[in-house]
Amino acid sequence: MYLEIAMLAYFVVLFLTIRDIRIFKRTGYFSYRKGALKGLAASSLILLGAISVEAKPEIGLLIVLLGLTVNRKGAREPVFTSAGTLDRFLGKTDYVKNSRSRKNSKKAEPSRNKG
Repeated sequence: MYLEIAMLAYFVVLFLTIRDIRIFKRTGYFSYRKGALKGLAASSLILLGAISVEAKPEIGLLIVLLGLTVNRKGAREPVFTSAGTLDRFLGKTDYVKNSRSRKNSKKAEPSRNKG
């Protein structure tokens, strides 16, 4: 039973990490990038706890709990304007890239002045 609890925690953290990566790719907000990096660290710690559950269940679940504590995200920017429940669950947002990436794409375009 302890292994199932640990693996459920692992898959939940992994799902939230993938969701944060998707939101970061769509919006460019660095708080979601930071959350994805925290999720990767937390999922590694939770996997270590799930492996150690077989030897000592109490210690393994304590490591899983520490991994869940590492996964806390903090304050985020609002990204869901008109999304429904399923879209929020899957991390579907509007494409809102920051102005810095738009400036770089304008510089890369060649000028087409014909004189």
